[in-house]
Formats: sequence, structure tokens, C-alpha cells
Amino acid sequence: MPLAPLAGHEAVKSLLAGAASAGRLPQAMLFAGPRGVGKQRLALWLAQVLACVRPGREPCGDCRPCRQVLTLQHPDVHWFVPLEVSKKGADADKQVELVAEALAEEITARREQPLYDPFAATAGGGGLASHAIAAVRLLLRRVVLTPAAGSRKVFIVGDAERLIPQHGMEDAANALLKVLEEPPADTTIILTASDPNALLPTILSRVVLVRVARLPDSVVAAFAQQVLGISSKAELTQRVSTAEGCIGKLFATGGVRSGSLAQADRFLAAPLAFALGQVPYQARGGFTDMLDALAGRLREEAGAGGETDKLVEAIARVMDARQLAQGNVNPQLLAAVLAGDVEQARPS
Repeated sequence: MPLAPLAGHEAVKSLLAGAASAGRLPQAMLFAGPRGVGKQRLALWLAQVLACVRPGREPCGDCRPCRQVLTLQHPDVHWFVPLEVSKKGADADKQVELVAEALAEEITARREQPLYDPFAATAGGGGLASHAIAAVRLLLRRVVLTPAAGSRKVFIVGDAERLIPQHGMEDAANALLKVLEEPPADTTIILTASDPNALLPTILSRVVLVRVARLPDSVVAAFAQQVLGISSKAELTQRVSTAEGCIGKLFATGGVRSGSLAQADRFLAAPLAFALGQVPYQARGGFTDMLDALAGRLREEAGAGGETDKLVEAIARVMDARQLAQGNVNPQLLAAVLAGDVEQARPS
């Protein structure tokens, strides 16, 4: 199944296409914006521009390279996503093979169902998915190869925050530094991240930052009607409002989001017990999603007539914790501190 059309982002598309046609496109870029806003789809669109035999402000969509990109089958477009490789303890070469197999399976799944839940996709079965050092080694092996079909290779590293799943595990991120600093002349590398501050400063210094903004509700509504076939006015209004300018949220009807709400409820019911149950790997995934859901639950309490001043203080504590979680703080310790803060600030 081909990818759905890229909706919106006209200004940034024009900027990127203009730079590509003028030969001024940076070789290493970071697309940063809210989760579900379309950063990875934009990166694939740019890959299509670079592969197209008749490129302009838009890829032609009809040539063989365009069709290959749209069906995730172009041999020179390499899309890396966070993975959870089940087999541990293998030697380095075997780990690379396992990552290659897992990545191929994931891309096949996305080829069959390209409209995926970005929240579930980054959760990786409880927050354990990451870009392991083996994934970066696989990228480094492929980056030195001659393009198979065209004149350029494009590497997309989605959810690049997962290069550092927890504090003290920067090996994968560090391994990427050299190729970001000096990519081969025939190579474009695009990282995507919801929180660029979660990346190493040394990575940020080697990439050109491209901001990907939220979409107008009119663009989200048009996508929901034309691609998803939503005709009910009430459903359309509700889905667009929930999306908050991020088309990916139209598909986040369950999975991580509903799971995060359940986790938030467990935190409110027994904060300390919840804290003791956390694991380090979730700081970048499920834990931050839970904090978002927790802030939402507290806002609901305030809207229902709770003690506003105390609830506002509790929400502020949660948002402070979310910011710290993006900086590699151990979520178990962070949740334990937050448990005390919220219990003091939240009315009993």
C-alpha cells in the first residue's frame, strides 16, 4: 500500500525543495516538531524529491523512483525506526544481522499499513524500543555503499531521541557523530525528534535544525475526510480537536494513549507504588506519555471544580518532571520525588 499524501507543511516543503534544486540542501538535518505532526512522512517526501527523475517543487509521483519511495521499496532510501530486538547477548555481527531482520519486518508492516499510530510506534512494547548500537553499525555499513539505483542515498532516523534510551547509554549516539560530521558526498541523513533537547549537544552541533510546526485544523480536517473517509460532522470535530494540529494523532485511538491514561490513574491511586514499578528505559517513551496523561487528569479535576490553586501547583510539578525526564533522569527516582510533590500539592 503506498504512503498517504503528505498534508500541509507547504512552507517547509518549499524551503527544502528549493534548497535541493539549487544544490544547497544540507547533508545532515534534524526535523523537530510535536509527535505525530508528520516529521518522518516529510522526510520520506524529501527522499522522494531527491530520488525523482523529474524533480521540482514536488516529486512527480509517476516515475519508478517516486513509486518505489511511496511503497517503501526504494533501495537507496533507508528508514531506521526504534526497535526492540528480543535476542540479547549475541556477538556484534550477529546483533547487526538481528537488527537488519527486525527492521525489514517493521518496514514491511508499515508498507502494509502506512497509517500507523505514532504513539504506539515509539513505545516499542512498553518503552524498550531504541536505536541500539547495532542499528547504528548497520547504518554505517550501508552509508559507505554506492547507491543501488540513483545518484543519492537517503537515511532517515526516526525518533532519534531513542539513540539514548537511558542515562549512561550514549554509545549509539556517539557512534553516529562521525558520519553526521562528514557524510559521504552522495548521502543525505535526516534525523527526526519530538524533543531536540533530548539529543546530545554534539549531535545537535552537526545537523541543521528544521522546525516542523503543527498543522491548521483545516488541513487536519481535510485529511480526515479525504484519506480516512470521516463524514460525520460530530466525529470530525472531535477527532480534529484531539489531534491538536498533528495528523498522526488521528490514528492514536488506543495503544499508548489509553495505556498512558491507565498509568496516570494508577499513579494517582498509589504514587509511591507506581514509582517503585518504573524501569529506566521508559524515560523517553511510556514514562513521558504517562506524565502528559497525568497532567491531563489533573486539569480535568480542576475543571470539575477541584481546588484550583493546589491543582495548578500539582500540574506545574508534573510538567517540571516531564522536562527532567527529557534529560535522562532515572524515571524511578523522578517518579518517587514527583509522588511526594503531587501528594502535597493535590487535595486529598
